[in-house]
Amino acid sequence: MLVVTSNDIPGYRIEAVLGEVMGMTVRSANIGANIVAGFRAIGGGEVDEFTRLVYESRQQVMQRMWQDAVSRGANAITAMRFDTGSIGQTFTEVCAYGTAVIVEPIADGQPGATKQSAGVVAGQGGQLR
Repeated sequence: MLVVTSNDIPGYRIEAVLGEVMGMTVRSANIGANIVAGFRAIGGGEVDEFTRLVYESRQQVMQRMWQDAVSRGANAITAMRFDTGSIGQTFTEVCAYGTAVIVEPIADGQPGATKQSAGVVAGQGGQLR
């Protein structure tokens, strides 16, 4: 599945728009991570415990958004974005959202074709799922 932040995908024609899809989670760090992060913050620099938490959260919401798109029959997501927010002082909400679409690669020699899309049509560049 193609997931892009742009509104279109070069070399692909959007055949159908299936609507907004999203994935969301609300997370908090465990008490141990909060304590270690507190000490680490005194010295400055990256707080690895929170970086890992944010990275894992983004991966989780991307997976949930992808599942939402697949359940609607999409093979691509356009205009994908992340959004975050705080709930109180200990919880962080992470959301990924975009537009589920069905796309078709444009064949070589057709207006808008790219090397990638022509390769997909010719069976050399893999298949969209």
